[in-house]
Amino acid sequence: MAQLRPRERDAIIQALRAGVVPKLGLEHVQVGRAREIEELVKDIERIADGGAAIRFVIGEYGSGKTFFMNLARLVALEKGLVTMFADLAPDRRLHASGGQARGLYAELARNLSTRTRPDGGGLPNIVERFVSKAQQDAATRDCSAGEVIAERLAHLEELTGGYDFAQVVRRYWEGFDTGDDQLKSAALRWLRGEFSTKTDARKALGVRTIVDDASVYDHLKLMAEFAVAAGYKGLLVGLDEMVNLFKLSSSQARKSNYEQILRILNDVLQGSASHLGFLKGGTPEFLMDTRRGLYSYEALQSRLAENTFVQDGLVDLSGPIIRLANLTPEDMFVLLQNIRAIMQDEKTAIPNEALTSFMAHCSKRIGESYFRTPRNTVTAFVNMLAVLAQNPGTRWSDLIEQIDIADDHGDDMSDIDEAVAADPSANSENDDGLSSFTL
Repeated sequence: MAQLRPRERDAIIQALRAGVVPKLGLEHVQVGRAREIEELVKDIERIADGGAAIRFVIGEYGSGKTFFMNLARLVALEKGLVTMFADLAPDRRLHASGGQARGLYAELARNLSTRTRPDGGGLPNIVERFVSKAQQDAATRDCSAGEVIAERLAHLEELTGGYDFAQVVRRYWEGFDTGDDQLKSAALRWLRGEFSTKTDARKALGVRTIVDDASVYDHLKLMAEFAVAAGYKGLLVGLDEMVNLFKLSSSQARKSNYEQILRILNDVLQGSASHLGFLKGGTPEFLMDTRRGLYSYEALQSRLAENTFVQDGLVDLSGPIIRLANLTPEDMFVLLQNIRAIMQDEKTAIPNEALTSFMAHCSKRIGESYFRTPRNTVTAFVNMLAVLAQNPGTRWSDLIEQIDIADDHGDDMSDIDEAVAADPSANSENDDGLSSFTL
């Protein structure tokens, strides 16, 4: 395993103890999902080549959807894409009439990331990079930077909302050129969707539109094109917690949001979008429930129906649905090995016997479901290692029987895979304990 910086180590441990996904160091704990990740890498390359992609990442609570999507985000950043990720919530959704869709766009814009700004807040970098490239080009061609900017933004004006988008970028350039920080700030606020009224936008920037509930998707397409004009390869949009649409009490609100999903899906599948990709994370009921889920909307059900030939262990990852496969006992063992390597040094590390005993205990307590939803298992393991670190002389064998893992799946009982218990050292896919995929 590569040397961990203290900041990465602390971030990983704190996140895992809380049952959430760390933003740093994902490559140090990644196991399994190799085929799914390979498909996502292909999608990212397609976006970089000018195409579009959409994937629905489906899995139970705690199955690793957010981890998987964040790993895809890191891969996209390494490939030169811009990313915008956000969670849906009661006040953030794809379609609304009370500002909730604009709220989602504003959250996406705040979380906009580039390779040099992986933690969000990357929008100013993109705009300044665009302006700087225009200045360099103008110097080479012996013309004004304003002329180059107008030329490079001309194609945006052909898109819905593109004229005002281009005008706002030009206004940023004016502020940049004259040293007017207030004008630059107003332009960034507009691009982030922070203007709530058209009157304020017209007063500050001279434009007559703003990012509103009806134009969120159009502005995502504009942002993808602008990112490419600034020298990036495309835009990947991640929307997690899509189950919040399933939970909407109003059937009309659900239908309106599903219609927006259908619009995005059609654009991607028909080739109407370019340099743009979507990852949407949700639970099985969000997808398959015929009363409230995506399958309740007939047009979506027909487009998202899974391949009927996928039976008896066969897989097809070419469609828009990615169902997260269960972690195997071998995957779980490697995951615990990786966590042990992060939290303990070689002198104090617990033996492999402790890992197999811990897994056997989990299997007896919550059955095979702990491979599908490993969150509780990982949290318990991190807590156990923390107790061992702070209480010298404590024996791991005494702690394992005291572990209390919430049982959300009744009395489902099964034994751990015999191969793990018999020969745990054979389960690592390569010498450093990581899966075959590495960043």
